[in-house]
Amino acid sequence: MLLELDIENYAVVDKLRVRFDRGLNLLTGETGSGKSIVVDALSLLLGARAAADLIRPGHKQARISGVFEVGDSPELKEFLETTPLELDEGELIVEREVLESGKSRAYLNGRVVTLAVLRELAPLLGDIHGQHEQQNLFSARVQLQMLDSFANTSELAGQVAAHHAGWRKLGKRLEELRGNEQEKLRLLDLYGFQHREIQDAKLEPGEEAKLEEERSLLGNLEQVKQAAASAYDHIYDSSVSAATQLKAARRAVEELVRFESSFQAIAETLDSSQANIEDAAFELRGYLDRLEPDPGRLAEIEDRLDLMHRLKRKYGGTLEEVLRYGADAGNRLEELLSSDAAIAQVEKEHQQAAEDYLKHSAKLSKRRRTAADELEQTVERELGELAMERARFQVGFEPAKTGSAGWSAQGVDRIRFLVSANPGQPPRPLAQVASGGELSRITLALKTCLTRDAGSEDPAPRTLVFDEIDSGVGGRVAEALGRRLEALASSNQVLCVTHLPQVAGFAKAHFFVDKHEQDGQTVASVARLSEKQRVAELARMLSGETITTAALRHAKQILKSSVAGTG
Repeated sequence: MLLELDIENYAVVDKLRVRFDRGLNLLTGETGSGKSIVVDALSLLLGARAAADLIRPGHKQARISGVFEVGDSPELKEFLETTPLELDEGELIVEREVLESGKSRAYLNGRVVTLAVLRELAPLLGDIHGQHEQQNLFSARVQLQMLDSFANTSELAGQVAAHHAGWRKLGKRLEELRGNEQEKLRLLDLYGFQHREIQDAKLEPGEEAKLEEERSLLGNLEQVKQAAASAYDHIYDSSVSAATQLKAARRAVEELVRFESSFQAIAETLDSSQANIEDAAFELRGYLDRLEPDPGRLAEIEDRLDLMHRLKRKYGGTLEEVLRYGADAGNRLEELLSSDAAIAQVEKEHQQAAEDYLKHSAKLSKRRRTAADELEQTVERELGELAMERARFQVGFEPAKTGSAGWSAQGVDRIRFLVSANPGQPPRPLAQVASGGELSRITLALKTCLTRDAGSEDPAPRTLVFDEIDSGVGGRVAEALGRRLEALASSNQVLCVTHLPQVAGFAKAHFFVDKHEQDGQTVASVARLSEKQRVAELARMLSGETITTAALRHAKQILKSSVAGTG
């Protein structure tokens, strides 16, 4: 639930802080006052696309932040467990900065997160619905998503999508194996060449690193010889070498042993050290004897490394990837050489994948059809609450196409939401029958059905945002819509931009949005209205700029009726 929204340097907002209540929060104001700016800022906070022109003129960045109460939402807690975030007394602070370059940064409780993480979190915090989403409601894809959400089919739908992907992959493999003879000969030549080229190279894992080391040695041979000779001299050969000094020390200790036997342990340690030093010296001597210039070997290494680099450019970034590519080319070559057997095997796998897909699609379709019956009844009840008692709502399933032509990652179902707004009219798609006001009510009914039942106890209510959902609505219907928003707000926090006093009368918290000039610039402000101020605002919404006595009486009656209806 959104507790507080802070906006800085965004559009016509200089600095703005709004604290919202549980229940129904309504924003009103004159046309063009900036009511939708609050909704747009909240959309940006929940992952909407950012742009530099959102920044208030004269400033280098805009900032939006929101404080959300997490409560006991199991889904949200599960999400937060996958992040290093720590909650502060059950609150989550979400921030978004928009830079003048057009780029943006997102933060959760002060930690930088990617926009992908923010968008994954957003549905757990809130749902924003505006006029654009109403148009999306005409999409069969969106309607199927809504039905799946109502049916809670996410796990089963994921299985269908996975089986469909496997079936398609095997189908492409089969097409390749069944290709015409000319294509088969071309692939035989291609895979044969690739396989031979990699095989003939006789690559070994780790070989490249060894050759690089040997090339470095041969290329710096004189420097290496000088270092080895110097080490040999300091250890063994010079008059002040470690071996010479150790021998002198051994003789001195031997003299001490004549007088104190405890020094015998030191003498033995020196003897051991002498042996180790001599071993090291002999290894260095042998290494120096083997260090001979070999221009031919250096050329061999350069040629070998050049071959490896060419193969990596063609087949992979590492020798291991090149070897895997060669093995894969060999497998494909064998399949083509024994194509009949390979085709039979892939056909068998493809058929099994199709059966698995159809089995899971049938389960998904059955779940959808059962849920569709329930959704139809539930939506019709909701429409009855919104003064569309005689409307009929149906989820129409189109006949499946023959064979695999109609298969998709979403299953075999194609649906359409159908509505009959008046008796005697056959149900038709939404785009053909719904007026603006009817579409607003259908949208609200669907949103209500896809959230928790109104009146149920929800320990972690989400924030549902409606931007002018009352478009095209008036009179008695507006009051019904207001009551439905109020009922929806009993289990969720609802933020709603409205132009209708009949809807505004149901607000638990009523905010007035206004624009005024300040220092030569237009500035938007948001103020929470007192009961007295609410009467004046409702009267303005009823009568316009000139508030009449009749409008004031009507405004008081609207507030009285909404309170009475609630009671």
